Amino acid sequence: MISYLTIIGALIAMSMNSHEKNTFARFHIRQAFGIHLLYIVTVLVVKDYLDAISYGFILLFYLFLWGHGFWNAIQSKMTLTPFIGSYFQKWFTFIN
Repeated sequence: MISYLTIIGALIAMSMNSHEKNTFARFHIRQAFGIHLLYIVTVLVVKDYLDAISYGFILLFYLFLWGHGFWNAIQSKMTLTPFIGSYFQKWFTFIN
């Protein structure tokens, strides 16, 4: 669950999981890292074109994805993040 707190939490969780290689942890670290990274990159790329309403929608979408992942981690489920979770599992294979 640490990985869902912030991008720093995801990096800490990566470090913590590097020793014991827990499959459940690896799954959620990839999901959380992807959610945080997607949000950061989206805001950085389109920040000059955003008005308050557009930023609000991006933030709500981020919070939806974050909440979905966090809730599944609490319930010990390995459910992919809607829309993009399968890509996170493919793209972030460096997270062991």
